[in-house]
Amino acid sequence: MRYSDALKRSGLIWDERNLDVWLKDPAALVPANAMGFAGIADARTRADLVAYLEAVSTGRVAAPDRGLPNLKEAGAASRVTAIRYCGDAYRLTTADRKTHTFWEFNLRFKTDGSASGPVAGKPVLVGTGMQGDRAAVVFARPEEISTFVQRQCP
Repeated sequence: MRYSDALKRSGLIWDERNLDVWLKDPAALVPANAMGFAGIADARTRADLVAYLEAVSTGRVAAPDRGLPNLKEAGAASRVTAIRYCGDAYRLTTADRKTHTFWEFNLRFKTDGSASGPVAGKPVLVGTGMQGDRAAVVFARPEEISTFVQRQCP
């Protein structure tokens, strides 16, 4: 897990009180932290969340399995074999030989160097929009991005 320098230096003990203050206003508890979360104003909602986290951490309640997919196991429909850029669109070809077109604003390039990230040189297409119009291409390393994208018009 990654933490901001401010949070690392804070020395906080995540007890019930500190967690409630954090959930109310992370920036007030740890100034200059990198949390992109404004907080939860409602005290009852915070109390319920703290109680749930305590129940999960002590094993009284099972945490839902919401782990990220193992991108090394991506199927042919998700494995990207080519990315062409023309005008304002990217055209991606996947290992199942299908082409997917995304408006440049709706496609993100990301990296995941973790154990469950994609195989080096084999980026993976991950849908991020409910209507199929937004996606991310996940690479193993940042330097793969510029070498993979080719400016080519049909």
